[in-house]
Amino acid sequence: MAGILYVVATPIGNLEDVTLRALRMLREVSLIAAEDTRRTARLLQHYSISTRTTSLHEHNEREKTPKLIERLLAGESIALVSDAGTPLISDPGRTLVAAARAAGIRVESIPGPSAVMAAVASCGFQTGEFVFLGFPPIRSKDRKAWLEAIGREPRVSVFFEAPHRVRQTFEAMLDLWGPDREVAVARELTKAHEELVIRPISKIVAYFIEPRGEFTILVPPLPLKDEGRPAPGIDQLRRELGELTYNGDVKRRDALRVLADRYGLAVNDLYRQISESPKSID
Repeated sequence: MAGILYVVATPIGNLEDVTLRALRMLREVSLIAAEDTRRTARLLQHYSISTRTTSLHEHNEREKTPKLIERLLAGESIALVSDAGTPLISDPGRTLVAAARAAGIRVESIPGPSAVMAAVASCGFQTGEFVFLGFPPIRSKDRKAWLEAIGREPRVSVFFEAPHRVRQTFEAMLDLWGPDREVAVARELTKAHEELVIRPISKIVAYFIEPRGEFTILVPPLPLKDEGRPAPGIDQLRRELGELTYNGDVKRRDALRVLADRYGLAVNDLYRQISESPKSID
């Protein structure tokens, strides 16, 4: 009879955030396939678990999966864990899980800590619906298009970012959305230096000068404009744009973003309306 592949969630920081069932499974399985055996060793040592481990990360998963499937088919049970949190959520393991299911091997999820859920629960945003987007693209052009889509998303958007790239992402958000778009940044959740910062993106950029740790970023949708307030006409939009650029000493690009946020419009649509519509003659 084949063994079982357990997908086990582990703490994202505080080692006390682990379920009794997860600890039992880590003790009972024949082998633990870990994204980083050194990090997993700290959890195992803390709870006096002596189960053998083997590395399974993005660079060796395809190569090692067939041997792990052989062991499962031979009757051994294996626990799959990531560095922290729930495996397969922007972590390796998908190849192994897919291969196990294809071979008719039972796969069981052992739920537990999740940086996504911890951040959503503590941000205070309206989160009846939210979308998790993983990590932003690395290339600046792709990241810009990705962030533009988030800017129009009607649900709360949640994504991760690496500390060595998070400044670039914040600056791209500021460039695309203007200074007043509010975002929440959760850093080092459940750890000693945990913090949740909810501020306009301009203040977020100024706050995280030397970012360190693990980042979870939440972007609420733009507020719907007041239903009782009529949508402004093109002439009104042009007047407000002029007031912002000439009287307020604001660059045209930034002024367009301010107007788009003010009326719940897409920046590109607003620009197209103002540029293409003929001016009225008073």
